Amino acid sequence: MFEVFIHRLFWPFFLGALVGLLTISNPLSKIPLFVTLTEDMSERARAAVARKACAYGFVLLTLTLFFGVFVMEVFGISLAALRIAGGVTIAVLGFRMLFGYGYVGPPPTMGHRNIAVFPLALPGISGPGAIAVVIGISTEIAELKAAINQVIAYAATVTSILITCTVIWLTLRSARFVSRVIGADGMEAMTRIMGFLLVCIGVQFIASGVRSFIAGA
Repeated sequence: MFEVFIHRLFWPFFLGALVGLLTISNPLSKIPLFVTLTEDMSERARAAVARKACAYGFVLLTLTLFFGVFVMEVFGISLAALRIAGGVTIAVLGFRMLFGYGYVGPPPTMGHRNIAVFPLALPGISGPGAIAVVIGISTEIAELKAAINQVIAYAATVTSILITCTVIWLTLRSARFVSRVIGADGMEAMTRIMGFLLVCIGVQFIASGVRSFIAGA
């Protein structure tokens, strides 16, 4: 029976969250900002910044997963509305990436005493798009009836968040090497592919929210 739960719940939530977070975070897009902000740092300092940024990002996204829906419910926002709003946010960000409307976030020259927190962790790793993905998934988890189902879905999503942050950490650690190998054109092509996937994910969230609205009407 437990294996059935794993097959029907863990893998769908795990893969859905992993694909959504990896595409919205687009690890390669973090390279220019990271290289610029850590240009004058030693290798040891760059490693520490990358590690802290990903740790902070993991904590922020995990807190959003468990408490994001609760906060929204305090303001009287329905799960369907959350899903639609998250879908629109994801689709718009994907549209900007797909058609090359520029980087969404703080300018690379922005200084800060702790760049691991801002702008790398927030909004770099746990930006509006990633938060929208996590909240969208948390609304789906909230609609599961059995507690064991919710536990499995939460475990799957947290695992996806951890893997996403690990991939970003590996990307940041090899940022200088990757930037030389792929080049500007390669990074732009990857960004556009990720943008198209985000538009698809956003539309799926919107459609799911609309169905919930209709079912509850």
